[in-house]
Amino acid sequence: MYNHWNIGVVIPARNEEDFISRVLQTIPPFVDNVIVVNDGSTDSTAEICQQFLDSSYELSILQNYGEGVGSSIDRGHQELLKISQKPFISVVMAGDGQMDPSDMEAVIKPIIEDKADYSKGNRFIHENGTGQMPKIRKIASIILSFFTTLASGLRISDPQCGYTATSYKIIETWDWNNSWKGYGYPNYWIINLTKNAWRISEVPVKSIYGLEKSGIKNFPFFISVGTMMLIQHHKRVFSKLFSKDVNPHTILAFVAYMIGWIVIIPNLSTDLEREFIDRGLPSFILIILAWSCAHVLDRLSVKVSQELKHNA
Repeated sequence: MYNHWNIGVVIPARNEEDFISRVLQTIPPFVDNVIVVNDGSTDSTAEICQQFLDSSYELSILQNYGEGVGSSIDRGHQELLKISQKPFISVVMAGDGQMDPSDMEAVIKPIIEDKADYSKGNRFIHENGTGQMPKIRKIASIILSFFTTLASGLRISDPQCGYTATSYKIIETWDWNNSWKGYGYPNYWIINLTKNAWRISEVPVKSIYGLEKSGIKNFPFFISVGTMMLIQHHKRVFSKLFSKDVNPHTILAFVAYMIGWIVIIPNLSTDLEREFIDRGLPSFILIILAWSCAHVLDRLSVKVSQELKHNA
């Protein structure tokens, strides 16, 4: 327990026999429950976890049969919802040792202090930087940060860091049937958290890399996650028009998005587009201007919605 909050840790693990023991040995003493979700491991991951059943925390080992990291985290969250006393926080840590347990207090602190409902690590703002992070991952993180910011309407600079803390209030209301099951899980959560006006905070955490290997295949990952973010972005923007907290920024953002799409769709045009063409300006400039305005208005809309929800 930490400041009267019960703390649970969810550890998705798939073939982590070389790392899982170290992760379980270094769980902070204030943690009440640890849920290891064994996602179809073919090595000794499950057997090693059994050795920690008599630890200071309550350990549960769930089987997930290779359904994906997102599905594993969902199962862990739902298990904590069953066994934890409120108020509680569900912290996600990887089974490969890339997350420093000493950072956990910083990750849960914004929720404890009622400054956020969801807190996540950011390796780029830590004092030690991301020197250990492979160059290709840095580039991928920068690209995904840009698109996650566009899709969520919230400035996010390290969306792929999976070191997160989630308030029980979110877990109680989350739509588990439509949750994202594989890689790209953090991006999906961020987009849908802003859709529902939950407050999000980023805190500095260490960047740790060793001999662990990623199971992500870069090209399929970018196609799958990119498509998901595009769809979820439009769902979020359209759904806000019909929500109870709709505000002028939401409506203006929708109009600006539609102007951009009208320019793209063949055989559709507006007086504004014709004015651009008459002045010898290419249509893509109008698209960039329209969508830039839409994004600014969208971020204002998200901020207003968060403030209304928190102050209600």
